[in-house]
Amino acid sequence: MKSQQDVVAIVEALKELYPEGICSLDYPKPYELLFSVRLAAQCTDERVNMVTPALFARYPTLESLAEADVSEVESYIHSTGFFRAKARDIVAASRMMLEEFGGKVPNNMEDLLKLPGVGRKTANLILGDVYHTPGVVVADTHCIRISGKLGLTDGTKDPVKVEQQLRPILPPEESNDFCHRLVLHGRAVCMARKPDCANCTLRPWCDFFNKS
Repeated sequence: MKSQQDVVAIVEALKELYPEGICSLDYPKPYELLFSVRLAAQCTDERVNMVTPALFARYPTLESLAEADVSEVESYIHSTGFFRAKARDIVAASRMMLEEFGGKVPNNMEDLLKLPGVGRKTANLILGDVYHTPGVVVADTHCIRISGKLGLTDGTKDPVKVEQQLRPILPPEESNDFCHRLVLHGRAVCMARKPDCANCTLRPWCDFFNKS
């Protein structure tokens, strides 16, 4: 496992590489981010960003989504895959937010996890991006893979364990943006199938590179 000095160095190196550590999903409203993350399951963010403008133009309010015909929602999100389950979750979650949470996206993990289709990864993303909660860790595939290669975790593929291992070592005010930067790095340099180690500035701290 890495020393705290190494962790800070990795955080700073990523900040220099990707100054804008932001989510790649487009959203003007908090609930739109929630549903965009749901749509991104087994789908690219690029595809989601192509689909959501028409979806949210057709249903411009949470109330309109709550009253939507699920089959019509399906037609807007068909290309994201698993569209039936996603459409059902979007409509059901809209109703629950209106009925139980005053039309707001919940601001705590316990309530977020009550929403249909919301798991820890989505909940952490909402807490970090919408509510700027310190210490959240969004353990997506890039985060899991790269943090394991760097030696920030023990290499586990379990998202909950990755979250538990990263939370204590990352500066709380940096953790959310750190996870976004790992996504950017995973797309640009540390690709899953063929990592471009020769052009990676994280080599000095990377267990994968230094053991290969």
